[in-house]
Amino acid sequence: MITVQNLRKQYGDLVAVDDVTFTAEPGRIFGLLGPNGAGKSTTIGCISGLLKPTSGRIAVLGHDVVIDSIEARRELGIVPQELALYEDMSARDNLAYWGAAYGMGGDALKKRVLEVLEIVGLGDRAKEHVKRFSGGMKRRLNFGCGIVQRPKVLLLDEPTVGVDPQSRVRLLELVRQQVAGGACVLYTTHYMEEAQELCDRLAIIDHGKVLVMGTLDELRRLMGEHDLVRLSGRFDPAAARRGLEALGAEVASADEQSLRLTVEGASKKLPAIFSVIAASGGEVQETSLTQPSLESLFIKLTGRELRE
Repeated sequence: MITVQNLRKQYGDLVAVDDVTFTAEPGRIFGLLGPNGAGKSTTIGCISGLLKPTSGRIAVLGHDVVIDSIEARRELGIVPQELALYEDMSARDNLAYWGAAYGMGGDALKKRVLEVLEIVGLGDRAKEHVKRFSGGMKRRLNFGCGIVQRPKVLLLDEPTVGVDPQSRVRLLELVRQQVAGGACVLYTTHYMEEAQELCDRLAIIDHGKVLVMGTLDELRRLMGEHDLVRLSGRFDPAAARRGLEALGAEVASADEQSLRLTVEGASKKLPAIFSVIAASGGEVQETSLTQPSLESLFIKLTGRELRE
């Protein structure tokens, strides 16, 4: 339902999205996982037609988003990262406004508004002004505005940012409901647990480039038996890097306070790692070890935490 081919978006000398290619299918969730500033929202903006690609091609339901933008957007729902709500209007009126924007009207629109209010758990707050809502309630209403027209393709740009745990659980369940109904969902996030819990396929993106793509199992296999080791303390970064790489570790990042490395069978090699660091003049104060995971793959590829 979504086809992206060699997408590039450039602002002057800044390349926000660089040669991104993927497809997303009906009844599935395709995830774009990456830190803030990776190019996720720009990709969503190009697919939705809000941004014009510098080059490449995007099609939604077979319609080119540049050449045939009206048809491409007709079956498209968008839940933006920034709230697209009118705070001086009621929840019901916000939903009615966005439904009307998609050509809905009359009794069909009134019925659908009531349905969506119940779906997002705001049936008892229908007439209340949005400015009185909590952050989680606003996020749920924002989601409702994106599905009021029953879209076949749904773009979700970090829909759970800044919400309480209860609202996050509700929002993730709402996503699953859309997929169960046959919708194609493109989901961007920098939350590792959401990507692992929701996505059928995903791409790890950073600096505008897709680093790897596949199912969760496929991406995990790329790590093999490599564990992620985090060390904090006092280090000589250059000396520690030389010693650790000689030991067979891949150093993702190194500075005077922290080291992050991927090591095959790390639990058996921790004594040797500590010895190398001590010999390089460093001191380990805290250690954590994570088994092979999507997070360890990301840090191996980028040297960065997902939440940065």
